[in-house]
Amino acid sequence: MAKEKKEKEMVLCPVGKFFLDLQNASGKKSEFFDHLSRSRIEFLKAIRSLVDDKIEGLEKKSAKGKKKVTKIKVE
Repeated sequence: MAKEKKEKEMVLCPVGKFFLDLQNASGKKSEFFDHLSRSRIEFLKAIRSLVDDKIEGLEKKSAKGKKKVTKIKVE
């Protein structure tokens, strides 16, 4: 039974494991847990902003790479 519980709690991401370990050590009703929960949200928002910036940069780069076609009349 203890093995099943550990398998369910297993987190592959080192950051996720760090937060899970801190959560388990502090208890869910502590002020620490409140701060930790808010910090997870901020961490994810920071990652999202990096991803959004990268997407925007790639979109701008691909828009610059496109050349407009000009039709030339040949006689």
